[in-house]
Amino acid sequence: MELKEIYEELKQDCAKVCEHLKAEFGAVRAGRANPKILDRVMVEYYGSMTPLNQMANISVPEPRMLLINVWDQSALKNVVKAINEADLGINPADDGKVIRLVFPILTEERRKDLVKSIKRMTEDSKVSLRNARRDAIDMVKDLKKDNAISEDDQMSAEKEIQKIIDLNNANLEKLLADKEKEVMEV
Repeated sequence: MELKEIYEELKQDCAKVCEHLKAEFGAVRAGRANPKILDRVMVEYYGSMTPLNQMANISVPEPRMLLINVWDQSALKNVVKAINEADLGINPADDGKVIRLVFPILTEERRKDLVKSIKRMTEDSKVSLRNARRDAIDMVKDLKKDNAISEDDQMSAEKEIQKIIDLNNANLEKLLADKEKEVMEV
């Protein structure tokens, strides 16, 4: 393995971490209806667990409401049960044909809890970046041990790896700042 390959692998790992954090942030509700909040809801459907978004049409008729139109009406009760079990903090309203999720206005306390939660998610992502850095540095040390690179090359490679990590840490901080601003908006 060459240094360029190590850098590319590290960049790919960092990009995956950033994308994962974006997806996690997408599931955090910030006072307005977002269908992504239902991405993790799994419904028991004919004996197997099925993602809700694969068995219903989810729309946003109002800024603080989701409308779930289940294609198979016989599964309506199971969908309501799955939403309740998902612990989203929202009670589904079932009128026999569609399910409405009305998002309450977030209290200041709830907003602060959400900010703590997104900070925890960001910190977990930073840990993943540190693990990727450690793995890359270990690969560079193995190259040095095999005499494939010199000690100077090893030092410059470790500096380059740190630059990549610093850049991605800055990206994570920007994602955090943007999401925190969105959550704290009244």
